Amino acid sequence: MQHKKGAPLRSDAQRNRERILDVALAELTRCADAPLSTIARKAGVGQGTFYRNFPNREALVLEIYRHEMQQVADSAAHLLGTLPPEQALRAWMDRLAAFAMTKAGLADAIRLVTGAPGGPAKPSPTPVASAAEVLLRANEEAGTIRAGVTADDFLLAIAGLWQLDPHVDWQPRATRLLNLVMDGLRTGAPGR
Repeated sequence: MQHKKGAPLRSDAQRNRERILDVALAELTRCADAPLSTIARKAGVGQGTFYRNFPNREALVLEIYRHEMQQVADSAAHLLGTLPPEQALRAWMDRLAAFAMTKAGLADAIRLVTGAPGGPAKPSPTPVASAAEVLLRANEEAGTIRAGVTADDFLLAIAGLWQLDPHVDWQPRATRLLNLVMDGLRTGAPGR
């Protein structure tokens, strides 16, 4: 029986789906054309379960990208609920950097599925932009950053993250880059 789009999954089906996504992320990051049968086997699911969730490679790769992007976006609200706005923004930037490095590892797989003529389009970063907007507005209201910075401004300012090599020790460089962006956001803040 085919799963209806939008219908909630049973808990065991949800666990299977999440396990497939976790294994697929690791395997496709290692090798962009990893066999789907290997992913299913390592996830501990049968071919039927695998293809019921992901009918083809394109669906799997795009869902990994969407899933990872949504997790980054969702973390913004959690961070704002547990940290002061300025610390929440900076912690979220670190989470975004980790996502950028994961995405870099998946870049070949994403290019393979979205680069084919008539293939699916790469998902837009809307959830991440929306989360950035929430964090920026919370900081603006707290007086910790300058007024008027948009999510588009912010994403352009941190675009250097996507230039880092995920196969080397990227974290010190990402930290330095993100600290520079934070310093720029703080300049002219009314609370400073």
